[in-house]
Amino acid sequence: MIKQPGPAPVRHSVVVEATIARAFKVFTEDFGSFKPREHNLLAVPIAETIFERRVGGHVYDRGVDGSECRWARVLAYDPPHRLVLSWDISPRWQIETNLNKTSEWEVRFTAETEKRTLVEIEHRNFERHGEGWEGVRGGVDSDQGWPLYLQRFQDLFTVERPDNAAG
Repeated sequence: MIKQPGPAPVRHSVVVEATIARAFKVFTEDFGSFKPREHNLLAVPIAETIFERRVGGHVYDRGVDGSECRWARVLAYDPPHRLVLSWDISPRWQIETNLNKTSEWEVRFTAETEKRTLVEIEHRNFERHGEGWEGVRGGVDSDQGWPLYLQRFQDLFTVERPDNAAG
């Protein structure tokens, strides 16, 4: 019997005006500055989002009351080139603790020039979520999914210039 291919991965990318090392550092150390706060599985508002920068670490939200929601695990950490993380959110928008029932997302950083970096996200293996995987894929591929994260990430590198109009 021939195994049927799984659903197509979701791919999005952005170019930032930064060295590859800086782009990687901002993505991992300042993840909470561009992750939408409204993307929240906690019962309270998010106080901060933490990205533990090591294999075996987590990405999690900490609520204003100290509660935590660990929604991703770091599977690969290769600075400044690549990250692979689990997506521990089920099709019912609840935390999934079984790694075999989670999809994964990879972030690749490629230097286009010395001060310009391509950042690509590929989210894959949606079928692992089981019934309802299409909703997960649709959510991360929507304008409020990875495109929003990448736009907010890119905005961190945009320098506002004062209006040069005369007085």
